[in-house]
Amino acid sequence: MSGNSFGQLFRVTTFGESHGEALGVIIDGMPAGLTVNLDDLKKELLRRAPGQHAVHTSRKEDDVPEILSGVFEGKTLGTPITVIVRNTNQRSADYEPLKDSYRPGHADKTTMMKYGYRDHRGGGRASGRETLARVIGGYFAGLILPKASFYAYIEQVGQFKLSSKPADHSVSRGEINIPEKKMSDEVIAFLSECKTKGESAGGIVALSIQGSPTGLGEPVFDKLKADFAKAMLSLPACIGMSVGDGFELALKPGSEISKDSKNFAGMEGGISNGEEIVLKLAFKAPSTIGDKAKAGRHDPCILPRVVPVVEAMAKIVMADHYLRQAAYSSFLP
Repeated sequence: MSGNSFGQLFRVTTFGESHGEALGVIIDGMPAGLTVNLDDLKKELLRRAPGQHAVHTSRKEDDVPEILSGVFEGKTLGTPITVIVRNTNQRSADYEPLKDSYRPGHADKTTMMKYGYRDHRGGGRASGRETLARVIGGYFAGLILPKASFYAYIEQVGQFKLSSKPADHSVSRGEINIPEKKMSDEVIAFLSECKTKGESAGGIVALSIQGSPTGLGEPVFDKLKADFAKAMLSLPACIGMSVGDGFELALKPGSEISKDSKNFAGMEGGISNGEEIVLKLAFKAPSTIGDKAKAGRHDPCILPRVVPVVEAMAKIVMADHYLRQAAYSSFLP
């Protein structure tokens, strides 16, 4: 299997399966001398961890990170960083009914078509649990971008939608990453009902990045927005990404678009301009529903737990482009 790595200069490789001994990440290209706070890393993992709320999967994992290499006395060495998280609550027997059947919308069938063999326990390599390794990568990427602020939140779940955009990044995102209490309460009730019925729901996550360095991205194939798209669409269940208002903007005349630089969502010609970067991501409802949902442990909606993963992937993209720009700039007079 190939395609387990992302990035050029800042490169993240994830490994492990949902019900294996552990999952982990190898980070290459990390500068030396940056301070690593293990408590901060644990907090990031806790934001994504399962079993913290009634609308999450019932699988409960502590997700304790173990740094095996690349960090010494609390600072990065500049050598490859390896971090693992051991699985402790697999309950693989729950997935035996799925051993000889394929769940629609999952990688079960296509994995067999491609490799002729698969790990049916919890989705194996294609499980959403793989994303904890991305969160670890995102934590280290964030150390390279201390002045940038990343703030993702749920904008819509099913028919429930935010009444307005959060004023700034300090607005509390509540219990399930919705920065509006009324909507949060409605969505919690809705997802609780979905979980009882064996139903599922999808929606939209918005991401705001403030304090972005200028000049990130290349003008042709490696546009910053293109790498954002690859990063986000690699997430389980992500089925679309728009830059700013995206498809709504496509229907407006050029004279209206040009009036406000915010319409460019922080990127012009594929290169960051220093203004707020805004992305919106569509996630489909989990395909495992009904009796099959009851055969294993699943989220009725992945949005509450995917928010920190979205932030992590954005950090990885920007850290990579930041190092590429720094390398290029060093040759300028």
